[in-house]
Amino acid sequence: MARADSAIAERDKIYSISDLCDEFEVTPRTLRFYEQKGLLTPARRGWTRLFSYRDRARLRLILRGKRIGLSLEEIKELLDLYHVRNGHVRQLKVASQKLSERLDDLKQQRKELDQTITDLERTCAIVDGMLKEKEKLAASLAG
Repeated sequence: MARADSAIAERDKIYSISDLCDEFEVTPRTLRFYEQKGLLTPARRGWTRLFSYRDRARLRLILRGKRIGLSLEEIKELLDLYHVRNGHVRQLKVASQKLSERLDDLKQQRKELDQTITDLERTCAIVDGMLKEKEKLAASLAG
């Protein structure tokens, strides 16, 4: 029972902008930007923004989405699906598709990056070899 009361108390908690900035290591400007884009909808008391448990959970998902490379539009689309009737199944399908696409993109980028590293290593070896030859030639001419 105490555990249920604790969970209810947590869901009823209100967070200030500084609470969320400290917890998630973001700036107030970031939170205001997410609010402007419709990703967060804090309540207002005068000029003060009051963030709910839901806003806090959404912020966690926004930051996770950004970390894996989703655009704000993609993140908003996923978050907004919660409001659609039977949204959880639909949201999971859309999320699965978007995440799979992102994973494929990252794998392709890694493949390209590995190739670029290999090419750069070869180029460095060639340049270093040319430099050694030039240094030997300069040393033999000087001595």
